[in-house]
Amino acid sequence: MSHLNRPEAPLRTFAIANQKGGVGKTTTAINLGTALAATGKRVLVLDTDPQGNASTGLDVRPSDRVVTSYDVLVGERPLSAAFVETKVPGLALVPGDVSLSGLETELMSGLRPQFRLRDAIAAYCAENAGGEFDYILIDCPPSLNVLTVNAMTAADAVLVPVQCEFFALEGLAQLMESIRIVQANLNPGLKIQGVVLTMHDKRTALSDQVANEVRKYFADKVYETMIPRNVRLSEAPSHGMPAIVYDVSAPGSKAYIALARELIERERLLAPAAA
Repeated sequence: MSHLNRPEAPLRTFAIANQKGGVGKTTTAINLGTALAATGKRVLVLDTDPQGNASTGLDVRPSDRVVTSYDVLVGERPLSAAFVETKVPGLALVPGDVSLSGLETELMSGLRPQFRLRDAIAAYCAENAGGEFDYILIDCPPSLNVLTVNAMTAADAVLVPVQCEFFALEGLAQLMESIRIVQANLNPGLKIQGVVLTMHDKRTALSDQVANEVRKYFADKVYETMIPRNVRLSEAPSHGMPAIVYDVSAPGSKAYIALARELIERERLLAPAAA
């Protein structure tokens, strides 16, 4: 990876998590990362999903995933050895692949299984004067397994995508309980950075109803920006590019650009507390 200057602000790490599949975790990791990079931030997307969809969506093919997050988590390679340049300036990737699917048993039989990712990031920052990124976005698998626990243990905060569809709140109580357990036992500083409403369809009353329920449940944790249901967001991964690169004028692309601005502003306001 080419050298990037050390960021002036401390590195911030977000776990993008929700145990429900199909809620937009990977789409958010790819497009929020791209939008943040477009503002001049330096971003690392860390793919911890065995499906490796974030890697595919950033056009890193399986044959190019020589070192993956699996190698980092089992301690065979340092984090920096897994960096892959993407076609998006300022955006790097640690790829994931199917080897992660058998990691649960492998990690749980070793020492500090929940701290593997946290230790890898800490070692990287120690060796590189704090690191060369402003943000790390961890794309979590759709389950509350050891990979997601590693992500939450390593993160400063959790970003929760919630789809504006029936049963949207199903399972969120379990996710909140998992976050509380991680806070109590592994990472007391962990926060909920925000909740992102995804797949919003302004043509249906149900989408607005679900959005209102989520806002009632999470209050000011919910971002004002809602990600619409958008064909371009669905098409872009098959072309190996973020929607923002595929079609910057698409409603979904504009929404992620707005979300990035909102996240940066939220981080700016939280900076004194975070410090």
